[in-house]
Amino acid sequence: MPRRRTSGPPIMADVARLAGVSHQTVSRVLNEHPNVRPETRDRVLAAIEELAYRRNFSARALVTSRTQTLGVVAFDTTLFGPASTLYGIEQAAREAGYFVSIVSLKSITRETVREALDYLAAQSVDGYIVLAPQQAAIEAITDMPLGLPVVAVEGPNAGDVPIVAVDQAGGGALATRYLLDLGHRTVWHIGGPADWLEADARVRGWRSALTAAGAPVPPPIRGDWSPRSGYQAGAELAALARAEPGRITAIFVGNDQMALGALRALREADIRVPEDVSVVGFDDIPEAEFFPPPLTTVTQDFTEVGRRSMRMLLAQLDSARPDHPPDALRDIVPARLAIRSSTARFIDQ
Repeated sequence: MPRRRTSGPPIMADVARLAGVSHQTVSRVLNEHPNVRPETRDRVLAAIEELAYRRNFSARALVTSRTQTLGVVAFDTTLFGPASTLYGIEQAAREAGYFVSIVSLKSITRETVREALDYLAAQSVDGYIVLAPQQAAIEAITDMPLGLPVVAVEGPNAGDVPIVAVDQAGGGALATRYLLDLGHRTVWHIGGPADWLEADARVRGWRSALTAAGAPVPPPIRGDWSPRSGYQAGAELAALARAEPGRITAIFVGNDQMALGALRALREADIRVPEDVSVVGFDDIPEAEFFPPPLTTVTQDFTEVGRRSMRMLLAQLDSARPDHPPDALRDIVPARLAIRSSTARFIDQ
């Protein structure tokens, strides 16, 4: 077969020449059009691989008015939850044939979110996905005339902004009900920062489950998601438990990193887990099953969050009028419980 010209990167005509087809056929293969014979498709794909052909997205953008690039605004991706959510979005975008341009913020204010969106708009992105763990992010995207489709992840109800979120309150209630079902009279809570929407939702789920069961509602202790803050909260609870044996028998912790710190504090106070106190975390980080003891925790499906975020955004991109019926404005991914060795049935001494 004739080879391509030797200067410059390969173009679609080179692929067509090597495969012995028209450039329209190459285009149909690239766009996964069904009306291409399997043997022709294989020949075109082989030519693409041999030539190391890469699509010219700039040229495509001139034709389709799309850059196949999405803008993502993220915050504190050093934490497991935001980092895993971002990874799920990147995976889903790649599967849909999109590139992702990411702006990671150190702090969330209306100004920083708007600056990030302006920066992404200058790159001619087709739409935005905003990880919105704090109210300021939601306020920024609801107040700002974006002019492009947008999806918020982990935000509250926000007018006409579509939301994809894990059922954080449901996860908190699930963990609390599980501990109550094991016979514990009540469940203490180490929560995340008060300005995080996820932390607030988990507190609400915990409180609602206790209230529904007619169980006492102890005052929650707030941490900052870090193991150190979990250790400090755990030490506080350990002191109460030692001063009044039997008062604290179950603890629901707002994330697994804080649970790790709490477990150490309990161990240092000679309080056994789960014999004396049962502990449940949230997130199911990869290390959770290797904690001493392996941690019962609430699992979030970050891959599904990414998939649903992309589906919701693409639905807007493919719609001439990207308005949605009310039931499409919020898509909730359920949480589930991973039961391990840090919890046990309560036996009254």
